[in-house]
Amino acid sequence: MDDALVLNLSQALGAALKARKLSLVLAESCTGGMVAQYITAIAGSSAWFDRAYISYSNAAKQDMLGVNTATLQAFGAVSEEVAAEMAKGALTNSQAQISCSISGIAGPDGGTPTKPVGSVCFGFAHKPQAEKAARDMVTMTQTRHFSGNRDAVRRQAATHALETLITLTLSLDL
Repeated sequence: MDDALVLNLSQALGAALKARKLSLVLAESCTGGMVAQYITAIAGSSAWFDRAYISYSNAAKQDMLGVNTATLQAFGAVSEEVAAEMAKGALTNSQAQISCSISGIAGPDGGTPTKPVGSVCFGFAHKPQAEKAARDMVTMTQTRHFSGNRDAVRRQAATHALETLITLTLSLDL
């Protein structure tokens, strides 16, 4: 994957967020801050990027983002249910209006027949209006299956997150 492509996506996301006077928070697990790295490579990103949580362990997901123990036990860290709770927790614990969470199995180990290596779950949340409470958040989840080695899976996940965030930002009815 070309770094220039991901940087262009980051710039496009920034332009969309800035034009709509919105800011972003991230909750990354398998990407380990990769999306935040691309975003902060853009000069002026502090105008639209609030913060990022790297919640690699289950304990971090619980402590920093409020992911429920029962959700982790019932569905596992790589699940749309956990991704949704991560996205909501990031948004609740920030000043942002839009969040994205990423949790997956980048490999080379850790895959199962039902969740093979390359499985990545995404959560997206946004506040419909600034004055609404966390319970009024709108959430969306997705699961994607990427191929390649660990680095390729992580880069594909980062690219997908940026592309989806651009689409989401541009589609919001403010």
